[in-house]
Amino acid sequence: MSDDQPSPATVRVAVGIVALLAVGVVVMGLVLTGGDERATRGRPTTAPRTGPVALVGVDAPGATSKPCTDLVKALPTTLPDSGKTLRRLEIAEPAPPAVAAWGGDRGEPVVLRCGLTRPDELTPTAVLREISAVRWLPVEGAGASTWYAVDRAVYVALTVPTDTGTGPLQEISAAVERTLPAKPVRARG
Repeated sequence: MSDDQPSPATVRVAVGIVALLAVGVVVMGLVLTGGDERATRGRPTTAPRTGPVALVGVDAPGATSKPCTDLVKALPTTLPDSGKTLRRLEIAEPAPPAVAAWGGDRGEPVVLRCGLTRPDELTPTAVLREISAVRWLPVEGAGASTWYAVDRAVYVALTVPTDTGTGPLQEISAAVERTLPAKPVRARG
């Protein structure tokens, strides 16, 4: 055997060390994520929710209006989500006006904002969806979709994480329909 090549025993030891390192990385990944099933499906895990939800303020000139005040009072305390129940979450101070959030123990919350400015995506050719007599403009985003109610005196936005079912949108549509009278859609020219 040449001095330049490792012995078969050295190769076996090196392969064994690499295999042990690979197993160690997998085990540490499971330990650090708590064995969460979502980690095995390639989705990131999130820490358990602790404390109020922090929401940044956005341009919402109608947030303090009577329609928004009435809507926020009429919102449900829970929302259905694919067999689970999302509970109303406390908003961290300083809380923007006319906002609400629902969620479980983990993951991004469902967030409602009232009194927003007209969405730029609301054009004469925009595709709208009607749910419980409310016309919505869906706008896809990274990890979530935002649905704008566009046929009321104020614009209402519901941001729903991608892995959330249709229950929140249906429940919020019913609350909007009961609380805010329908108005013609005002698309950008």
